[in-house]
Amino acid sequence: MLSNHFQNGMETARLVWSRLPHSEEGELDGVGLLSTTDNRNGVESLDYVVIENYAYREEQAQRGKLYVGYNVGVKWFFALLIGVGTGLAAVFINISVENFAGWKFSLTFNIIQKSYLAGFLIYILINLALVFSSAYIITQFAPAAAGSGIPEIKGYLNGIDIPGILLFRTLIGKIFGSIGSVGGGLALGKEGPLVHIGACIASLLGQGGSTKYHLSSRWLQGFKSDRDRRDLVTCGCAAGVAAAFRAPVGGVLFALEEVTSWWRSQLMWRVFFTSAIVAIVVRTAMGWCKSGNCGHFGSGGFIIWDISGGQEDYSFEELLPMAVIGVIGGLLGALFNQLTNYVTRWRRNYLHKKGNRVKIYEACLISVITSVISFGLPLLRKCSPCPDSDPHSEIECPRAPGMYGNYVNFYCTKDKEYNDLATIFFNTQDDAIRNLFSAKTIHEFSAQSLLTFLVMFYTLAVVTFGTAVPAGQFVPGIMIGSTYGRLVGIFTVNHYKKLNIEEGTYALLGAASFLGGSMRMTVSLCVIMVEITNNLKLLPLIMLVLLISKAVGDAFNEGLYEEQARLRGIPLLESRPKYEMRKMTAREACGNQKVLSLPRVVKVADVVSILRSNKHNGFPVIDHTRNGETLVIGLMLRSHLLVLLQSKIDFQHSPLPCGPKGGSRAIRHNFSEFAKPVSSKGISINDIHLSSDDLEMYIDLAPFLNPSPYVVPEDMSLTKVYNLFRQLGLRHIFVVPRASRVIGVITRKDLLIEEESEDSATVELQSTNVRSLCCFTFV
Repeated sequence: MLSNHFQNGMETARLVWSRLPHSEEGELDGVGLLSTTDNRNGVESLDYVVIENYAYREEQAQRGKLYVGYNVGVKWFFALLIGVGTGLAAVFINISVENFAGWKFSLTFNIIQKSYLAGFLIYILINLALVFSSAYIITQFAPAAAGSGIPEIKGYLNGIDIPGILLFRTLIGKIFGSIGSVGGGLALGKEGPLVHIGACIASLLGQGGSTKYHLSSRWLQGFKSDRDRRDLVTCGCAAGVAAAFRAPVGGVLFALEEVTSWWRSQLMWRVFFTSAIVAIVVRTAMGWCKSGNCGHFGSGGFIIWDISGGQEDYSFEELLPMAVIGVIGGLLGALFNQLTNYVTRWRRNYLHKKGNRVKIYEACLISVITSVISFGLPLLRKCSPCPDSDPHSEIECPRAPGMYGNYVNFYCTKDKEYNDLATIFFNTQDDAIRNLFSAKTIHEFSAQSLLTFLVMFYTLAVVTFGTAVPAGQFVPGIMIGSTYGRLVGIFTVNHYKKLNIEEGTYALLGAASFLGGSMRMTVSLCVIMVEITNNLKLLPLIMLVLLISKAVGDAFNEGLYEEQARLRGIPLLESRPKYEMRKMTAREACGNQKVLSLPRVVKVADVVSILRSNKHNGFPVIDHTRNGETLVIGLMLRSHLLVLLQSKIDFQHSPLPCGPKGGSRAIRHNFSEFAKPVSSKGISINDIHLSSDDLEMYIDLAPFLNPSPYVVPEDMSLTKVYNLFRQLGLRHIFVVPRASRVIGVITRKDLLIEEESEDSATVELQSTNVRSLCCFTFV
């Protein structure tokens, strides 16, 4: 009977394995690389600018103050839902990871009481099964869920449309893939994926759910523009950080400093509200789990390393070793970015081109290597005697492996001995960091063990980053930094011979320095470190090491997320333009490209021909005055043209305009009809079928074009154009010759409005000579 079950199981495994495709499928591969990595022309931008066409203006004219209040209330309600959803997702992931890890370590410890070899094999197999499940989910179900997701979300908020990153299957793959990869003991974290999870939840709520999986609600479909979705995704990013670190203020600052390119005060309030909701949800879940309702989940579940009982003061002499920690963090962080860049490039160009099977092979091989190192190295380490117990201390020596606390007894011949290498290696990463940060544990770790762990874990983190599993880099970075920080703390204690120096304080500073040297975050990272350690007295020291590590790292390369975004072919617009742009003008940036324009009334056949012959996403629309002078009357988007061609209701037989301004006839489209589905390519010209009679008809584009696109003169410096483009979140800018005349100038007082009375709904400008500043005559 048992042999039959075993044979059936093997046949099922072979069947599943045979269904793995050998070639790449989908827009994103297993590590999130765009299929057009070497062709940036294939990347599209998002329309963050409001298209103020006649359909939009007519819709706005029908909305009163009641609708505006309702719209604001819905946005706050969505912020609440994003906070609750992200908090619950974080709770589910943490409970699952802690229970898998708890079962794994408990089973392994029970087995090694009889045989270390059997325990070793069980440990490897459990980790291998978890990592295999994660890699299988990513390669077969959600390839866009690989990696941390932060470079992709940063690109989205920068205005880049990356298909697949905010879909429902990406959310599911990110959640369950993170459980497998982190629970399997790989040298990666779940914090970066939580940012991506928060963004996916926000995007799905904004579009009313997933229509593909029949999980949608029409009453939630209130925000269909890219501008509104951007605000929701920003709330989701902040919620992800707040859920990962229980740091609501740090989440707000992370969204502001690291991922967003555009910010406003109204958004700040909603982001802060979302982060606060996450903190409440997480705290409630932890309180519920303290009563034993969550299995192995305990105080080690969520990242919160309370060192408020540690070092309370520091002397001037300690600033030098602390500055050294900052320099080391900058050097190791820059080296980490460079090595991961090389390894990821090699994976993309050679390894991952061989198909999804190779990606799963790779993840499983790294899992086995990680398990062998984490289990085998502590066996080679000699155990140390437990220190004299302090009756007032809560620290117990020794403790069983896998249990929360210091001084793990692993392969020790005596009862009152512990293995310092197993205390950080044969443990979950959260518990290992808590042990490294712990106070009142001087001389717990030897310099030899810390150096061994630093070299091996640093190497594993470099190799693991970029595999086909969800992978965050926050916690591995904290592990690496806290290790060399504790090393410096050991030398400082031995040199200064002071009793009030805590090695755990230096471990905290080391963690901050490595993250600053790798990710190049300052303000948000500083607040996150203070929130997760509950020690405000160390704030000046954290600021010091962050500034030093960032300065040192910037001397060698860019931050981790910027490097990875460039490697993935995501054309980010950084906060500062390149120095060469100061010597260039807008006309020089345009080059000798030929501008394709459309007449106001265009033949359907001509529209189809233009859309098939090029991939431009915006076309100037021109008209002629009675004197025959050419005027640019607006911008027509490709997506809007496709909507008009598909609907056919605006086709007309006459080649004449429908009205002097395009608004004489009723608009037969809602503004929401022109919104493109999120994370989708939208309509293609190949999806539209037109008859020969349709091709002979005409379309008047005036009601549907954007009559007020942004315009710059041809001799404007490219630096100013860059700043305008990025800060306003634009997709197109018209470059025109110098205007022949100016019809008005707007100053500050022209932009200040006041109400005539409290009950009056009309507003007037303070200046009576309000005129348009950017109304040019095009020649």
